[in-house]
Amino acid sequence: MEKFDCNRRVVITGLSMITPLGNDAETSWNNMIKGVSGIGMITRFDASNYATKIAGEVKGFDPEKFIDKKDVKKMDQFIHYAAACAKMALSDSGFKINDSNAHRVGVWIGAGIGGLMTIEKYHTLLLESGPKKISPFFIPMLLINLASGQVSIMAGAKGPNASTVSACSTGTNSIGDAYKVIARGDADVMIAGGTESTITPLCISGFNAMKALSTRNDEPAKASRPFDKDRDGFVVSEGAGIVILEDLQSAVNRGTKIYAEVTGYGLSSDAYHISTPDPGADGAYYSMKNALDDARILPEDVDYINAHGTSTYYNDINETRGIKRLFKEHSKKVMVSSIKSMVGHALGAAGGIEAVAATLSVYTGIIPPTINFNEPDKECDLDYVPNVMRKTNVRYAISNSFGFGGTNATLVLKKWEKE
Repeated sequence: MEKFDCNRRVVITGLSMITPLGNDAETSWNNMIKGVSGIGMITRFDASNYATKIAGEVKGFDPEKFIDKKDVKKMDQFIHYAAACAKMALSDSGFKINDSNAHRVGVWIGAGIGGLMTIEKYHTLLLESGPKKISPFFIPMLLINLASGQVSIMAGAKGPNASTVSACSTGTNSIGDAYKVIARGDADVMIAGGTESTITPLCISGFNAMKALSTRNDEPAKASRPFDKDRDGFVVSEGAGIVILEDLQSAVNRGTKIYAEVTGYGLSSDAYHISTPDPGADGAYYSMKNALDDARILPEDVDYINAHGTSTYYNDINETRGIKRLFKEHSKKVMVSSIKSMVGHALGAAGGIEAVAATLSVYTGIIPPTINFNEPDKECDLDYVPNVMRKTNVRYAISNSFGFGGTNATLVLKKWEKE
């Protein structure tokens, strides 16, 4: 490959996700398109005294299926999810890393918060038993970049190795940043996405203090309801979403399946508030506009938007405003849905999981629904694919992620058509 070819095309040749709906892409996707909710009562700790008692927990996950038993205890759970997803995505792609190509294969996996589970555990141990009880693996367990680091070590990938940390935009930024690494010729293959596991007392307490979480504890499956009039906050969840990005020529030469082509990546900042989006929707508008400009397409070319859609009051209104501002008359035709209605909000993993789902929409022509959509907010008046999935041709899809601090990111995915 020519290293300085800055116009290389990039495709997705492998993918995986771990979500509250399943521990692999197939199970998660099948439940997603059926409109199944993965939200339930918190089992990780006693949440009886918390305002929020519900979350989207990953169920029945066994890290030892993917990681050597002796190494499992050296990693926080967010790293377990990343390692497992990366291994499944690589297997799905059929790409083999060896001595001849290892330096051209990189890893770019981020998290929004990282090893909070480890921090809480060892802080308690420190207070109860003193400093001699702290593991020498404590720091590597909690560092966000160790998701990429551990995957790089296990896979033998010796190319670019980095992590993006941008709150709820992390997964989308990670995939977009990795896409640009290949496009500019610095790698041929990138393992990219987001991971998170922070269903902990401190996390729930912190978000409750912000009044950000749903407290619909008596109806967990109905708690996450993006764009619905009765939404009352988001539901914390966990998991990972990883894609294998590959130079088009490499994929064609291998004769492998291609899920979709990544054609655009846009970023913006609200420059407004640490947690509330700009009411003028500048951030959402420019993130999407920049992505479409990067892809060199028009708004009317887009068939589907995998929305950030958190089920919070301001986010859902402002994302809708941004879509209407950019897409104008086409906003009445473009399909919009939020899988957070089923999987909750996986924070730094959300963009990775949603990119996988958007890719599968492009590949299969199936749009997952926005469940729990019973009565629209008066300012949320788009086609949110309510409650039932839809089968249609998707030539272009975009995936949005908007995070605390006003950070915004959008990916453009195109249906692969053999040329």
